Amino acid sequence: MTEKIKLEDLRPAEGATGKTKRVGRGRASGHGKTSCRGNNGEGQRSGRTSKRGFEGGQMPGYRQMPKLKGFKNFNAIETGSINVGELANIQSDEITLELLQKLGKVSDKAEILRVLGNGEITKAVTVNAMYFTESAKEKIEKAGGKAQLV
Repeated sequence: MTEKIKLEDLRPAEGATGKTKRVGRGRASGHGKTSCRGNNGEGQRSGRTSKRGFEGGQMPGYRQMPKLKGFKNFNAIETGSINVGELANIQSDEITLELLQKLGKVSDKAEILRVLGNGEITKAVTVNAMYFTESAKEKIEKAGGKAQLV
């Protein structure tokens, strides 16, 4: 059986509260004379409030930082592109994204391979990619190869 919590048993978490600062109670208190407000000026007077981000006349941090240009879409899928003309130079019958990454033709961050139609290809190769342009597919098949969608 669970015990009921009573209102008088509730206490703040350990370290959540501290002693109240008692100002203006003499020098022996450690908060005497100017009551922790400094000697003169704006902060000494009653009713003083500063606007958000004010740093005492120093250039505020939000104005020191450069303006951000654009944004980075963290959900974007990185794609690697290669032209048909570059495929002719690769010494393999089957071309995949992993092979191109290993050879350094495509970024290691790429998740999808796109084959574009710039250039010419004469040897028959099988290309596994997520996307082919019409001209790239046509050129690969004309050379006797296969353009397979992954």
